[in-house]
Amino acid sequence: MGDQGGRVSAGPRCIAIVGPQQSGKTTLLEALLARAGGLDRQGRVADGNTVGDASPEARAHLMSVEANVASLEFLGESYTFIDCPGSLEFRHDMCAVLPACDAAIVVCEADVRKLHALEVVLRELEEAGIPRLIFLNKVDTSSLEVRDALGLLQAASRTPLLMRQIPIWNDGIAVGFIDLALERAFIYREHAASEVVDLPEAELSAEKEARFSMLEKLADYDDTLMEALLEEIEPPRDRVFDDLARELREQHVVPVLIGASERGNGVTRLLKALRHEVPGVEGVVRRLGVGSDGPALAQVMKTTHLAQGGKLSLVRVLRGNLTEGDTVTGSGGNEARIAGILRQNGGATTRLPTAGLGDTVALARLEGIATGETLSAGRMAPEPLVSIAAPQPVYACALVTTDRKDDVRLTAALAKLMEGDPSLVVEQRPELGELRLAGQGEMHLRVALERLANRYGVQVAVRKPQVAYRETIRNTASARGRHKKQSGGHGQYGDVVIDIAPLNRGDGMIFADMISGGVIPRQYISSVEAGVREATGKGPLGFPVVDVEVTLKDGSYHTVDSSDMAFRAAARLALADALPKASPVLLEPVLGVELAVPSEVMVKITGLISARRGQILGYDKRPGWDGWDMVKAHIPEAEISDMIIELRSATQGVGTFSSSFDHFAELTGKAAEMVAQQAAHA
Repeated sequence: MGDQGGRVSAGPRCIAIVGPQQSGKTTLLEALLARAGGLDRQGRVADGNTVGDASPEARAHLMSVEANVASLEFLGESYTFIDCPGSLEFRHDMCAVLPACDAAIVVCEADVRKLHALEVVLRELEEAGIPRLIFLNKVDTSSLEVRDALGLLQAASRTPLLMRQIPIWNDGIAVGFIDLALERAFIYREHAASEVVDLPEAELSAEKEARFSMLEKLADYDDTLMEALLEEIEPPRDRVFDDLARELREQHVVPVLIGASERGNGVTRLLKALRHEVPGVEGVVRRLGVGSDGPALAQVMKTTHLAQGGKLSLVRVLRGNLTEGDTVTGSGGNEARIAGILRQNGGATTRLPTAGLGDTVALARLEGIATGETLSAGRMAPEPLVSIAAPQPVYACALVTTDRKDDVRLTAALAKLMEGDPSLVVEQRPELGELRLAGQGEMHLRVALERLANRYGVQVAVRKPQVAYRETIRNTASARGRHKKQSGGHGQYGDVVIDIAPLNRGDGMIFADMISGGVIPRQYISSVEAGVREATGKGPLGFPVVDVEVTLKDGSYHTVDSSDMAFRAAARLALADALPKASPVLLEPVLGVELAVPSEVMVKITGLISARRGQILGYDKRPGWDGWDMVKAHIPEAEISDMIIELRSATQGVGTFSSSFDHFAELTGKAAEMVAQQAAHA
């Protein structure tokens, strides 16, 4: 920690870049790197030549699909930026990264269509306790006055927004800005630091009003500053900057800076705001409760498996130093040896001998240590600093390898995918003969499948997951099953008479023995029950039979030819004969679903639920979320498989839901006929 021009260095910083999709986050990272001298020329997302979004999947879709890391030096200090995806489908990457970050830059536009997406991001930062500032991007193309833009954005933030800069306009175009804390004017230059100019005469009134508004907001948390304003005394500039830094750190305000990342406008002032106002690693240490004594400690922020090069774990060092060759233990109890320490810049890496307090580095080959774990030097497992729960999947597909030889490779590749992205879930459904991959949406799974092919060389075919239908009966019926074979020596003989009757939904299958007089010896009763249960595995409609009582009431046996196997076969025959006579009916699983959506789209959502044969159970306000509603409904599982696509379309990408099995319900009519036909041809 050295002195930097009268200021104490905060050590290496780690800053998350977050915001709604297509707000310009990756472009801002590129502009920051170019301005700090880390790039000869600023790349463009559309050209596929940015440092961030280096993966083939990101470049193919022109969007961030995972957190990207890059570092730079600015005025003698080290910064690591983590560019997080904006799509809700890849949000878990952001959630895993945030706890160990010093602060976040929230990149956004003054666009009402992206307001709810901004709200989701800001809420995540608020709940994680991350200091944040807003970079109001694309100011060069905005038609809104900054005051109007601030009012629009404030609706997405529970913390007051603090305007730090106002634009200088020329013929309706933002050509520069005035920094309200410095009281200086800057004129934009294309891909270069802005030029300092005298405050334009025409802007003096607006500057004075905006500056006073900024100071008033700061004074809400500084009595001395409030007194100075009341006495119309101009506060010292140092005090203003101290207040800006303190109130950002304590999250009383969210400063708003303006610029245009594609042109590099406003980037230098953003870097200086990070340097002077954003807390360093000591803020993370305090927030996560890291003690000062003990072995080296780090938080695992992300895991990546490379096609060549193995596993990399992105970590932030929160205590002590880590050196190549050190043994570390994760909070899950697994030990590993650090095979290398790397600094990441997009797809490029630089090897380092050691990593100290505040450094954000990739550690090679930490097998058995996962994203979200805390690791410490030595062989003692540390207590986890944070708990990061993966969201419930909302979209799934069934996987089939195109080459049977790939089955084993697929299992290993899926394990690596899930380690790198814990919001992916792999599920075996033996009853349906399916291997399912589930995640946060169609694009999420599409990218996962592309990684399977690109990184691991495993090609798979996908299809819609099957539904676990059941069938039951509506009426009673009786049947006799007789299994009789004679083929020399001992034959086979079993004879049973059964009654079947429907049960209440959810009662399962009940077997009752009403045999008297020894017409079937006791040792064969269990064989009859076993045969009945086997026969319920597939009923006349092609699905497992449930909610049926089977009563064994009569039968006969042969002293020589009867056997366990013969009575099992007889029971199967009896039930196969009885079920079609008892009015079989198809049952479909119905899920209890809870949707979280913006209030203004409720009409669309009720229509969506009705169109999917759903039953709305009730509405309520989403707790703690103004302008959002919760909808509870029952929706058949068959109708929910692709519902998230329509839901996201109706809600500008922010709607989501959770679901769980609730009950089985009868399915009749054409829908039932189609299901039965498909089962017959399967």
